[in-house]
Amino acid sequence: MISKIIFYLSFWFDFNRVNVLVTLLVFFSFLIYFIGRAKKGKSLFIRRIAGLDAIEEAVGRATEMGRPVLYIPGIEDMDNIQTVASMIILGNVAKMAARYETTLIVPICRPFVVPVAEESVQQGYMAAGRPDAYDKNSVRYISDEQFAYTAGVNGIMLRDKPAANLLFGSFFAESLIMAETGFSTGAIQVAGTANIHQLPFFVVACDYTIIGEELYAVSAYLSKEPKLLGTLKGSDLAKLIIMIILILGAILATANVEWFRNLFFVQ
Repeated sequence: MISKIIFYLSFWFDFNRVNVLVTLLVFFSFLIYFIGRAKKGKSLFIRRIAGLDAIEEAVGRATEMGRPVLYIPGIEDMDNIQTVASMIILGNVAKMAARYETTLIVPICRPFVVPVAEESVQQGYMAAGRPDAYDKNSVRYISDEQFAYTAGVNGIMLRDKPAANLLFGSFFAESLIMAETGFSTGAIQVAGTANIHQLPFFVVACDYTIIGEELYAVSAYLSKEPKLLGTLKGSDLAKLIIMIILILGAILATANVEWFRNLFFVQ
């Protein structure tokens, strides 16, 4: 009976890839477990990233100098996860700007990002208890052309002289142009992107850089959203297990032990 069941299942299921199924089940079980804990109000430890302190320092400096804060959310649309994370960070920056009574400027590249950015900024002002201070003109649509948008942002930097430039989101060739322009105006700059090919430019031109996946960690840390927190903790645990497996596999392979490596071989 069992042999017949296995025979029929073989038409629908590839038994040579059971290890892939087990890996996925383990990974998703981590996610479900931590998301469940977060929804129940359990405390999930997430280390505070140094870039978070840099953001508050930048907004504080702009307040002291009486100059605006420029927040640049990248050039991608709302279907990009980096833009979503940037909107979460924007809400918290708007809250700080409202609390310190600092002007906030948010230039936008994509039309669909405009209403989301407006809502994020407005919610930030409401959370700070100053909804009347919200200026609908703080969110400005520039252009959906990459370098037209870059030119518009550079114009804001040169005309309005913001004391703090915050660049969070998905950036491409325009990253160094904007970062260098901001550097030339003397602004304190904090940048973050998961586009690793643009990180070197931010590292050399900005005061602080949030690197790669730290962008998502910052959004989870600030929003306290259970799904984001649970996903972050679950993926971190999965990475830890992968690192342990790699180290153990390297040791066993050096000792000519092949069975452990074969467990992870996908046909």
